[in-house]
Amino acid sequence: MEVTIDPLFLAWSYFRRRKLQQCADICTKILQDNPYDQAAWSLKTRALTEMVYIDEVEVDQEGIAEMMLDESSIAQVARKFHGTQSGRPITGFVRPSTQSGRPGTMEQAIKTPRTASTARPVTSASGRFIRLGTTLFEYIFHHENDVKNALDLAAQATEHAQFKDWWWKVQLGKCYYRLGLYREAEKQFRSALNHQEIVDTYLYLAKVYQRLDQPITALNLFKQGLDHFPGEVTLLTGIARIHEEMNNISSATEYYRDVLKQDNTHVEAIACIGSNHFYTDQPEIALRFYRRLLQMGVYNCQLYNNLGLCCFYAQQYDMTLSSFERALALSTSDEEQADVWYNIGHVAVGIADLTLAYQCFKLALAFNNDHAEAYNNLAVLELRKGRVEQSKAFLQTAASLASHMYEPHFNLSILSEKIGDLQSSYTAAQKAEDAFPEHVDTQQLLKQLRVHFAAI
Repeated sequence: MEVTIDPLFLAWSYFRRRKLQQCADICTKILQDNPYDQAAWSLKTRALTEMVYIDEVEVDQEGIAEMMLDESSIAQVARKFHGTQSGRPITGFVRPSTQSGRPGTMEQAIKTPRTASTARPVTSASGRFIRLGTTLFEYIFHHENDVKNALDLAAQATEHAQFKDWWWKVQLGKCYYRLGLYREAEKQFRSALNHQEIVDTYLYLAKVYQRLDQPITALNLFKQGLDHFPGEVTLLTGIARIHEEMNNISSATEYYRDVLKQDNTHVEAIACIGSNHFYTDQPEIALRFYRRLLQMGVYNCQLYNNLGLCCFYAQQYDMTLSSFERALALSTSDEEQADVWYNIGHVAVGIADLTLAYQCFKLALAFNNDHAEAYNNLAVLELRKGRVEQSKAFLQTAASLASHMYEPHFNLSILSEKIGDLQSSYTAAQKAEDAFPEHVDTQQLLKQLRVHFAAI
């Protein structure tokens, strides 16, 4: 006697195994026979939603770093990890919140921290018991991306629940946030917390404060959440990110260490701690952290780029070029290629192969014509060849592209002083001092120029 599986049960099995397209196809066949099967409708909408779902906590994060902080300046023999040009301290870890870090496929989303597979679990063990209102809202909000109708549905559901259902208030807050009504979103999230202490609500509310450029308020909120949920990884990560965006790297590292105490496979924490060791002249220790990521199965351009730099500065030259070769093979954008060639150029400078360095910096500019650091370093190499005008043009370009960097201003000041243009030299030195007030060479140059002007 042949035993057949109930189609709805099979569809639910596919859903639990995250074979979402097969789940949706079976539900479609069920609905062709019985268009009024609510369980099939519910399960199909959930499957379609999960295909495109990304946790709202991690998307569209635009905090103080993008608006206030600039990318760490880079010396003539710079050590630049691959990262975005957005101003966030460069760690080599691309967060889900950044544009390049958003999952492009469901497989990538599953591997990304706090996305569809890790946000909110399925509400029951059977599709027949899922709340239809919840399913419908998520379908409209995520799959159809219709925020207005989602907002109307959440408002009606909140009113129907007599304003006592924390979940619907959170959904209202998400809608308001997506519409840019941050104060309204804040009210809804605060109200939801008064009804129920939930980790996600703290994350959503902190996201609002970051968008409002209130990092201290966000920090206090995260710490308040830790009082209710001690050791919660997502809250500790949120605190670490804010400290990192505020350029308080030591505090950020301490919180990332706390994250690893709770979850020793946390990719972001490992990458950021490794980056901190690298920038504090401990490349050997940084190398251990990045090798740990390799052991965990992380395999991308950024990781091999960082490994190449660590190997070079740890004097493990046999692994340096092979790591950069893999980084180039795994690169997926022109910006990534530019950063890798830029770092290979620094390796060439380190081994005194200036011809190779010149070619590498040129390649970096070929892939990214706005690469200010490459312009700066090319200017230095051009000056070594005696091409003063070309060097000056490169330095002016670098200074205009990245006014926050002190190196182009300082180099331009030195160059102008050598050719006798003291006024331009003084102006450039002042800009270098504004970018890096503690730079001793700039202060000495300014002192010499002031003495010279006083003598005139």
